[in-house]
Amino acid sequence: MEMTRLELKDYLESIYKVPVATVRTRIQQGSMKQRDHKNRRIKKPDFKVAYVQLGAGQTFQFPDLFPERPKPIEPGSLEDIQKKFMEDEAQKQKEDPRRSGVPSWFGL
Repeated sequence: MEMTRLELKDYLESIYKVPVATVRTRIQQGSMKQRDHKNRRIKKPDFKVAYVQLGAGQTFQFPDLFPERPKPIEPGSLEDIQKKFMEDEAQKQKEDPRRSGVPSWFGL
């Protein structure tokens, strides 16, 4: 609520390195629909909405703040056992090359 249009423009240009053409802001009034146990209205807080127009031909890609890092699997851990089990199951479900196209459910 405290940021002005110019502060918001400077923030976006310095942090995200995008050229900002214009910034429009409005204050959205909080809802007063809820009531408490004494039937008094409860007002949600007001908040500011900013509409930012980028420069011509510019796009904004929000940066990935928390990238997923692959964790190394320790031998003997639960993940290692699950991975080995899934590999074994996938191996069992492969078709037998000796059956030459006969479905697996059809057998003697």
